[in-house]
Amino acid sequence: MATSFSFDIVSDYNLSDVINVIDQANRELINRYDFKGTSASLSFRDNNKTGLTIVGDNQFQIDQVVDLVRKKLAMRGLSQKLLDLSKQPVTSNLKVTQDVEFKKGLDQDKAKKITALIREQFPKLKAQIQGQEIRVSGPKKDELQALMQILEQQDFDFPVSFTNYR
Repeated sequence: MATSFSFDIVSDYNLSDVINVIDQANRELINRYDFKGTSASLSFRDNNKTGLTIVGDNQFQIDQVVDLVRKKLAMRGLSQKLLDLSKQPVTSNLKVTQDVEFKKGLDQDKAKKITALIREQFPKLKAQIQGQEIRVSGPKKDELQALMQILEQQDFDFPVSFTNYR
């Protein structure tokens, strides 16, 4: 039996779930009465599917499409923090375009914030930053599971998920 248990903290998303969310949102966008006859559209911004391009006649339509995507993400159990809405919409030719990136990966600042929280709340657990993920290990499964619950309840500005639970 193992004397130490561990898991990894990552900021990532399942691409197939995101593709399904966007497909469902596009189907609803086509069928919604309030979008009939408008230039409202939703598409991936590149072939790698690292973000979205949202087009609408005005800012209200952009907000409606973003709200639609958020609802579809929630139905799939994905974090809405996945969407980076920090870029301002661009208006040209009577159309408004919003470029939305998907947040992925933990940079050093985010990782340090998480490890500081771990040291403060659970001093017996050991956290190591390994590139874009954090490996947490400890002698008791209960402490690791309690840490997972605390991290899920924290209000980070990025999505947090757990992998490699051993």
